Amino acid sequence: MNFSRLDWTVLVFTLLLIIVYGVYRSRTSRNLEGYLLSDRQMPWWLVLLSIMGTQASAITFLTVPGQAFSDGMRFVQYYFGLPLAMVVICISFVPIFHRLKVFTAYEYLEQRFDVKTRLLTSSLFLLSRGLSTGVSIIAPSIVLHSMLGWDITSTNIFMGGLLIVYTVSGGAKAVAYTQQLQVIIIYTAMFLAAWWAIKMLPEGIGFTDALHIGGKSGKLNVITTGVTEKGFDWKDRYNIWSGVIGGFFLALSYFGTDQSQVGRYLTARSEQESKIGLLMNGLVKVPLQFCILLIGVLLFVFYQFNKAPAFFNLAQEQTIKQSANAGEFATADQRYQQVQDEKRKTVVALGNALQNDNETEIDQLRSKLQLQQQEARQVRDSISNIVKKTIPGSDGNDANYVFLRFVGDFLPNGLVGLIIAIIFLASWSSIAAALHALASCTMVDFHKRLSKRAATPLQEYRWSQTYALIWGIFSVIVAQFSYNLGNSLVEAVNILGSWFYGTILGIFLVAFYFKWIGGHAVFIGAIIAEIIVISVYTLDWLSFLWLNLIGAVAVIIFSSLLQVLFFRSSASAPQREKALPK
Repeated sequence: MNFSRLDWTVLVFTLLLIIVYGVYRSRTSRNLEGYLLSDRQMPWWLVLLSIMGTQASAITFLTVPGQAFSDGMRFVQYYFGLPLAMVVICISFVPIFHRLKVFTAYEYLEQRFDVKTRLLTSSLFLLSRGLSTGVSIIAPSIVLHSMLGWDITSTNIFMGGLLIVYTVSGGAKAVAYTQQLQVIIIYTAMFLAAWWAIKMLPEGIGFTDALHIGGKSGKLNVITTGVTEKGFDWKDRYNIWSGVIGGFFLALSYFGTDQSQVGRYLTARSEQESKIGLLMNGLVKVPLQFCILLIGVLLFVFYQFNKAPAFFNLAQEQTIKQSANAGEFATADQRYQQVQDEKRKTVVALGNALQNDNETEIDQLRSKLQLQQQEARQVRDSISNIVKKTIPGSDGNDANYVFLRFVGDFLPNGLVGLIIAIIFLASWSSIAAALHALASCTMVDFHKRLSKRAATPLQEYRWSQTYALIWGIFSVIVAQFSYNLGNSLVEAVNILGSWFYGTILGIFLVAFYFKWIGGHAVFIGAIIAEIIVISVYTLDWLSFLWLNLIGAVAVIIFSSLLQVLFFRSSASAPQREKALPK
């Protein structure tokens, strides 16, 4: 990647702007209320931007376009259940959390059930979010790995170190206020990249033509049913049913029980402002995600007219060219370029046919293009096998590098630096929120709850910073083992979350809607449900989105059965909800 002096200037200036702004806005009370919840004084629009910033990790902008490039738009169905989940959360979750004035969502569970259920749920969250945060650190590490040629261990340590310093030194207020600036810069830069991809298409091929070509190539598969000749494919990851049902349960758990998100809307100055922020997120998230995926489709069309690399991971490509398998790679690369040349002629002809509305020719060319794409995939699969054979531990997946390679090869000086900056900004935004959530739960659910020593507000503040540091180090360690997961990073994070989110959600659903079930039953039911979820995933019976539904339903079923069969005599009326002592 060619990185000019102008790019370095833009990158450094943008990052310094965020840091200085965050330090300026980070003045809060030096206690738990100030450090973890910014004194509960955030307006709804800042809550909205903070929620969006927490979701919009570097993984979103680095790998989602690559997801669409390789698999089309169907990933957007993953978000179809989100708006409905926002409504349910505003009705059932937000009022209770605000009324009790909790620091973490899991405090409520001790009052509703018992301390062991609270600690179990908090532990599941800590494990889930700790692993996911480690995967998130990989995204900016990939940038440095490709941009500077650093080995992945050095990039993880460097990137993780920056994030730890940024997070530990600030608080929830710094995270929230920097996120508003980050979100604005991030989306502006992404749309600039999309505009540049369209601008570089051949004369006479505009945005509408690009959409037609993407559609004829099967990339605008926004709605898929998951139904095949053999019936419904339960292993199909993204379809309308897994998105609406599985995505609903995933979003319900993520926004309703994941402290990294709950902590965002607990900073609001009122219950009403929390609800407005969440509902607005439900309205804007799907269109924004659609647009980011559309960038991947535009890149696909762009590479139909321009030379596409046979393998998008530039660092690994250079390694292979210097290896004993360089000749085999060169042969496959040459064949791939021949197929690309043939495809380019077909696409140009298809563009002309679209402009002339020649439906007969359009159908013929579309069929021809699909056959050429199939051949191109076969060649890329062979190249992937060469990569795995040459580089030990590599999975041969280059989807995470499609957008980054386009940025480095084709964007003008200055804009490259801005795009790289947004990847860093998105990392800081989401990972800082995650580390604060991890610190919050460790401090409130474990340290304060289990410690027998009283601490001053300043000591609690310092302990929270210490736990943020510890979780930061843990995440860097996880990142080191996350480089070759066999999935795009956005899928990897969602899979990790789905291992635990269903069980966590099930515990909260029992707490809200099944008042006759006690702590012993839900505790054992949750453990059984988690074992079932991990077993189903290990046996590869279903797509990962269904794990969220399975976990939630399993907790409800098993805790109900256990309560009726073994704990009926020990059931007691739930305590009256009241603010917990701090």
